[in-house]
Amino acid sequence: MNPPLPPLPTAPPRRNNTHRRKRWLPWLGAALLVALIVIGFLPQPTPVETARAARGTLRATVNEEGKTRIKQRYLVSAPVGGHLRRLPFKAGAEVIAGQTVLAVIDPLSPALLDARNRALAQARRDTAAANLEKAREAHRFAASELRRFQKLHDEKAVSLQELEPVQWRETATAKDCAAAESALRQAEAELAEFPVRSGDRAASDQAAPVEVKALVCGRVLRLFEESTRVVAAGTPLLEIGDPADLEVVIEVLSRDGAAIAPGTKVELEQWGGGEPLQARVRLVEPAAFTKVSALGVEEQRVNVVADLVTPFEQRRNLGDNFRVEARIVVWEADQVLKVPAGALFRRGRDWAAFVIANGRSQLRRVQVGRSSGSEMQILGGLQDGEEVILYPGDRVREGQRVRPIQI
Repeated sequence: MNPPLPPLPTAPPRRNNTHRRKRWLPWLGAALLVALIVIGFLPQPTPVETARAARGTLRATVNEEGKTRIKQRYLVSAPVGGHLRRLPFKAGAEVIAGQTVLAVIDPLSPALLDARNRALAQARRDTAAANLEKAREAHRFAASELRRFQKLHDEKAVSLQELEPVQWRETATAKDCAAAESALRQAEAELAEFPVRSGDRAASDQAAPVEVKALVCGRVLRLFEESTRVVAAGTPLLEIGDPADLEVVIEVLSRDGAAIAPGTKVELEQWGGGEPLQARVRLVEPAAFTKVSALGVEEQRVNVVADLVTPFEQRRNLGDNFRVEARIVVWEADQVLKVPAGALFRRGRDWAAFVIANGRSQLRRVQVGRSSGSEMQILGGLQDGEEVILYPGDRVREGQRVRPIQI
């Protein structure tokens, strides 16, 4: 009898294990999804721009537009009336005191008389000559009569009352004679003033021309009259000045002008060169004026006059009435704790800032001093090296998680 065969090995229940694993997969995916949703709803750190409180130089400035002008400018006018010759100059031409002839003025040519006006002038002259001869004869008769009456009065033949009318007639005829002589000279001068033909010249036309010379050294700034023409006495001809002798006029608000003292440092930018020009305040004008701004607001402004300190060799291209951007330094100090102005904001009556501490925002009350516009002086509330948040706005709150970013 054969021995019984051993039982065949049974396969493991793989189907049941696979089925069990597939049953847990949905739960695992659901748990993962829930975890992702929870993580997604967790508050994330807010990205913020930051800066550090640091020590350095801080300047408080008044920034306004200004324009240059020549300190001493001279307006050359015609000293006499006449015919101006064409000026041989252009703007920028150099002139030398006592040597350069700026303008030449010729006497005016006399006007011509036509036949009718000349005949009338001759008739007036003849009438004046006849009146003079008549006045002389009357004066000779009155003088002769006065001599006769004077002789009779000396002989007691006539009274004083009869002598006095004769004396009066002699005096009156002498005055009439003088008036007639004056009228004749006037008529002769009127006739002799005008030539008969266009080629004739009167004595006044032959007078020497008047030369106008430069009184100072400099350059021609502007020409008012360039072409030849007849000018009257006092007519502006040209303007001269020295471009090396410049000053700057800056219009500032009156409240800013009250804080500016003579000798204050001024830096001039945007004038056309690379390096800023240096200047010093010489005068703050005592009277302000009203000016309407571009927004239509009336402002009280005052002129601040500053002298250029930069040598002329470094600003040769800067001329009269050129526009510049002026920075008037009203206060300056070194080793000042400062932060960007965008990090500070008002909280009630005080200034405040958000400081990053352990990855969270912390509100600090600070005391501020001077401002340069982009930076502000910190007198208290912050330490050197602390990191502050720039432009926090409404998105940053106390204790909020923040993440600094680099811009």
